[in-house]
Amino acid sequence: MSSTIDPFADLKTRQREMWASFAPTATFTTPVAAHLVEFAEIKHGETVLDVGTGTGVVAITAARAGALATGLDLTPALLDVARENARIAKLANTQWLEGDAESLPFPDGHFDVVVSQFGHIFAPRPEVAVAEMRRVLKPGGRIAFATWPPEHFVGRLFSFVAKNSPPPPPGAAPPPQWGSPDIVAERLGDKFEAPFFSRGVMQFPALSLSHYREFMERSVGPMQKLIEASANEPERLAALRAGFETLAAPYYFGNMIRQEYLLTRAKAR
Repeated sequence: MSSTIDPFADLKTRQREMWASFAPTATFTTPVAAHLVEFAEIKHGETVLDVGTGTGVVAITAARAGALATGLDLTPALLDVARENARIAKLANTQWLEGDAESLPFPDGHFDVVVSQFGHIFAPRPEVAVAEMRRVLKPGGRIAFATWPPEHFVGRLFSFVAKNSPPPPPGAAPPPQWGSPDIVAERLGDKFEAPFFSRGVMQFPALSLSHYREFMERSVGPMQKLIEASANEPERLAALRAGFETLAAPYYFGNMIRQEYLLTRAKAR
């Protein structure tokens, strides 16, 4: 656990606030959570840490499979929802902690499996997040996560938001880089064995592109902040909304937005 001053503390404070509205979106990630838990080969009795747990969909899915699950997230509002989700699912043994992927509040060698569903990708320093996830794994433990490839819709959406937003602090890595297998393999480096990859598609129901856009503006922090920052500039606001719908259009058919994701699994060295 790092005890030095975090140069990205302000960014993380903004992230903590920005994702507070995410709970409605998390509902649509529950099928992905099942895919990730199966892909991670989580077994009954294993200790599992879900980094960037959000509303707990992966941790709760792992707990339902018999794991001893702990969820960690920067955003207290999402952890409140996770605790309620665990109560509804009758999973009293799950644990929920506020914390940072770059400074995990656990001793070395504490977990059998570390997972993350679209969560750790927002840690600004991938090398720090990887080192921390490896540190808390037992010898021979494994890591598994779902990420957004840069060439598909969500990765392209992050690029769209970044292009129209103030730049992040110097040195902060773009989240979609975690969706490139070559970059993932390089980042895992000598801390893990060669990673195994798979892919999946998250289908997001929407009655129209405008319905989807309005939902994203309310419930996905980066998009929400982009729209809020343009609220007093009608022409810019209209252009951003039109740009979003143009970006989403090729991925929309059958009243679904097709969101392709990458799965990675690797065993700790």
